[in-house]
Amino acid sequence: MLMKQYLLKETIPLVKKSFQIDYEKELNPAQLEAATILDGPVLVIAGAGSGKTRTLVYRVARLVESGVPPENILLLTFTRKAAQEMLRRASMMIDDRCERVHGGTFHAVANSLLRRYAPLIGYSSAFTILDRSDAEDIINLLRTQMGLSEKSRRFPRKNTIAEIFSKSVNKMEPISHIMEQEYFHFYEELQELLGLQELYKKYKEQNQLMDYDDLLVNFRTILENHPDVRAEISRKFRFLMVDEYQDTNRLQSEIIQFIASEHNNVMVVGDDSQSIYSFRGANFRNIMDFPKRFSGTRIITLEENYRSTQPILDLTNEIIINAKEKYTKHLFTKKTKGALPILIAAENENYQSRFICQKVLEIREEGVPLDEIAILCRAAFHTFDLEIELARRNIPYVKFGGFKFIETAHVKDVLAHLRLLINPRDAISWHRVLMLIGKIGPRTSHNIIEWIIKNRKEPEDLTSYPEKAKFTEGIRQLHELLTTLTRKGLTIPDQINLTCRYYEPILKNKYDDYPKRLKDLEHLQNITARYSTLEHFLSDLALEPPNESVAGVAAPDSDDERLVLSTIHSAKGLEWNTVFIIWALEGKFPSSYAFNSEEEMEEERRLMYVAATRAKENLFITYPVNIYDRVSGKVFSKPSRFVREIPSELFENWALTEELDYSY
Repeated sequence: MLMKQYLLKETIPLVKKSFQIDYEKELNPAQLEAATILDGPVLVIAGAGSGKTRTLVYRVARLVESGVPPENILLLTFTRKAAQEMLRRASMMIDDRCERVHGGTFHAVANSLLRRYAPLIGYSSAFTILDRSDAEDIINLLRTQMGLSEKSRRFPRKNTIAEIFSKSVNKMEPISHIMEQEYFHFYEELQELLGLQELYKKYKEQNQLMDYDDLLVNFRTILENHPDVRAEISRKFRFLMVDEYQDTNRLQSEIIQFIASEHNNVMVVGDDSQSIYSFRGANFRNIMDFPKRFSGTRIITLEENYRSTQPILDLTNEIIINAKEKYTKHLFTKKTKGALPILIAAENENYQSRFICQKVLEIREEGVPLDEIAILCRAAFHTFDLEIELARRNIPYVKFGGFKFIETAHVKDVLAHLRLLINPRDAISWHRVLMLIGKIGPRTSHNIIEWIIKNRKEPEDLTSYPEKAKFTEGIRQLHELLTTLTRKGLTIPDQINLTCRYYEPILKNKYDDYPKRLKDLEHLQNITARYSTLEHFLSDLALEPPNESVAGVAAPDSDDERLVLSTIHSAKGLEWNTVFIIWALEGKFPSSYAFNSEEEMEEERRLMYVAATRAKENLFITYPVNIYDRVSGKVFSKPSRFVREIPSELFENWALTEELDYSY
């Protein structure tokens, strides 16, 4: 029999007393307001370096000091470590009651509650969670059962399929949209993918399995379809806080609405200007539309910056002021003095790399350690030429976001062909090249290499290998390439171009993300333009960063110093004394791919803002001019629009000139 629900309302008496913490002393006025508003919806727009974590920590303490039972507070973060650190800090300020606050990631909270409510959707409370590797293995099993793993057809591999399914869930968009936007080269396989997705869903249900995305999907389903459970959970978590709200996806945003449905006591903290993860499913609209979803929202803006000098903040304020849609804020600091940011125009990419290396060593001589200096780039391949220069100068570095240039498999494949021109007895390169040919496995590769070395064969003798019947065509094509590469008059860019054309069909067959890898190879071709000999080029690429510090510069106790190279996406949340933003060239940053989409162009602007706000004392923005883009056929020569919009008095302009030193 259907029973009508009658809601018992309870008022939590907030204790009015003197607090252990002197909040007025510890927090600036905006932080204090955010930390001491305890009821109703609150949106905290926390500018870069404005102490958002500190604000959340003090609000947890304030709630507990005000008499809110810790068990009624939920703190949602994007990593377990972040939640644990915040609650640890709050506990240190008052007492261990804060450790009883529920803190964790969306997935962890969903898992905890699903253990109780999963039977409502046909799951046992003892369901098993699949990690990404497990999920991919199941997808591969089902893919094989459907006959989609035949070598005669081009079908996405298991990891690509898992990524497509995950993006569809997190963006709450059909697979067809995901395919159109990011995997257009597989669009003809759409119907098979839809069938595979349905089979994957049934397999999980039949075997009591949930992948990471299912935790959120199933939790949301219960909250939406079971009002009594939704009310129970909402009453349990009477005070809800969410960190990094600009990085939430649509699914997470709806879960927050459901949990807050009984009370609307939800505070979200984030910065619309740092919303840069749309490729992962983050939805910029979540933070912009929060006041619409929660009527009566109070908006508090944290604008005092504790990281950067005012000259750097003046520039970053100008970058974001031209955003089409934003919460208006103006970052300021008590550190009013400091060097102006510097804009450097370099004649070409190698001039840019040489300038950075020289300036890094100068700054280090001034007392700034290497690990307090960062080179930030829009895309990982933008540092390739710089990595060669760093290796040449013995400057150690660590790279975040993407692989080091010479560690990428596709670059190593291309270079292996060129190494054979220099050393036909290079067994390692022969093995790598031969393994790219269909029907050649490790044993056959070993036999061919043994024959080459034993008989002192040259690359052009390859077609005379006696047991080549099964792979004649592959051997013939490789022989033709190697023979062509030895012709007189070919420049190094010519040789790279010919090798890349030969390798492109192999690349497309080998990697599902080949469009991205093609960009790497295009950049490789650009780098070769400054080399006159193949030996010189390959020698530079073969150099590895040393294990020791910079020779002749490092202090005895500074052996662990490493210059930081990072994509901007990987740098968010971090800070350095000195920051170089490279390739600030129209067509590269912003990327030419964003030109036809206002939404993507706005995210490019936010990326520039995030990059600039990482700098504490020194900010350098560099760009090479007159760069030919092989894809579009255009020459890019203008600095980024995000730089051109900045008033000239806010930065210095430097032009690079060369002084030749003929000393031995």
